[in-house]
Amino acid sequence: MIIEIYPPDYLISIIGIAVFAITGVLAGAKKGMDIFGIVVIALVTAFGGGTVRDIILDAPVFWIENYFYVWIAVIAAIAAFFLEDYFWKTYKPLLHLDALGVALFNVQAIDKTLALGFTPAIAVIMGIITGIFGGMMRDILTDRPNLVLKQELYATPILIGGVFYVLMISLFPDNGTVNTLTAIAVVFLIRVAAIRWNLTYPKFLLFAGKENQ
Repeated sequence: MIIEIYPPDYLISIIGIAVFAITGVLAGAKKGMDIFGIVVIALVTAFGGGTVRDIILDAPVFWIENYFYVWIAVIAAIAAFFLEDYFWKTYKPLLHLDALGVALFNVQAIDKTLALGFTPAIAVIMGIITGIFGGMMRDILTDRPNLVLKQELYATPILIGGVFYVLMISLFPDNGTVNTLTAIAVVFLIRVAAIRWNLTYPKFLLFAGKENQ
């Protein structure tokens, strides 16, 4: 069965794949990797979350169904490899690109999950999984601090944006583009605020580190 993707979702997929591929390049660049290794990291980052989502939903894996996505990721990775010097050489460009990537993939995953007939709650969960899994694999493969395991808000903005998005769809079903752009902005802005001001949960909602146990 072929899943039809409407143009807005198709565009979101393309941008999200390109953005996440670039984050993979930036992460790999810090480790002095060669271009082949960089492309592998970029592909894992770009496709990891969506692949897990499609397997869970028993849907055709999106990049196998449409090989154009692979070319997008490869082209973005190669371009970023050669233009890496034009990116800021700090940690924050990676974080901001990651924030944009998770915001885009969150909305796209929710749209796809709802289109397959699943409930809004399942759609929100799929948005979180899709948003974080590629970045987790990137951080593991490049031996970077995993963003999900840090106290700084990471998955929470995706959850908030996902709940906001399904509510907007329910209340304003005819405002498709507005709902999509607003939900993307909610996730991105909350995540950027967390990066900018190191936002975390209150201490009573955090485990104290117990590294010696």
